[in-house]
Amino acid sequence: MGFFDKLTGTRHPEAGAEPKSAEEVRTALLGLNGPDVPYVIGDGAAHGADLVARWRITEPAWQHIFVESQLTHAIRIRMRLAEDVPEVRAVEESWEVTRVGNPPRLQTSAKYTRGGGRTISRQYTLQRGESGRPEATKTFSFDSAQLTGPLRDTALASGWTWRGVIFGRL
Repeated sequence: MGFFDKLTGTRHPEAGAEPKSAEEVRTALLGLNGPDVPYVIGDGAAHGADLVARWRITEPAWQHIFVESQLTHAIRIRMRLAEDVPEVRAVEESWEVTRVGNPPRLQTSAKYTRGGGRTISRQYTLQRGESGRPEATKTFSFDSAQLTGPLRDTALASGWTWRGVIFGRL
C-alpha cells in the first residue's frame, strides 16, 4: 500500500480474489441495511453516486437555565461502483447542525469536511446539582470507521478495491 492509498483509506482485496459483478456488490452493500444498524444505505442517484450510506449522530439535548441545545452530526458516504477496475470509489462527507432555543431553530455550521477517519467526541453535562455544579458528565463519541468498516469489508470480500476519494469527483 502506497502513501496516497494510506492517506485516502484505500484498501485492496487479497491477491487472487475473484471480483463479483457490480450488481452482486450493490446487493451485498444494500444487504448491510437492517433494523439493528444505525445507518441506511440506499440509491445515490440524487447525490451523484450509485449508492449513499447515511448515519446521523444526535447527541442528547442538555438543559441550561434559558436554552436547550442539541448538536447533530451528519455523515454521508457516497459510493460509485466502477466495474471496469473493479473498485468502489467512496467519498465521506460530514457536517453538523445545531438546534438552539425553545422552540428550536436550526443553525448549520460552516464545518463541512470530506475525507475519511472522523472521530467525533464531545463531553457535556447531563445534570446540575442544587449548587449549580455538574453532578454527572457523559462522553459521546463516534468514529466514522463504524460506518466505513462494514462498507469497505463488504467491497473487499467481493474482490473489489475500496478507494477513498478526497479530491475530485467520484
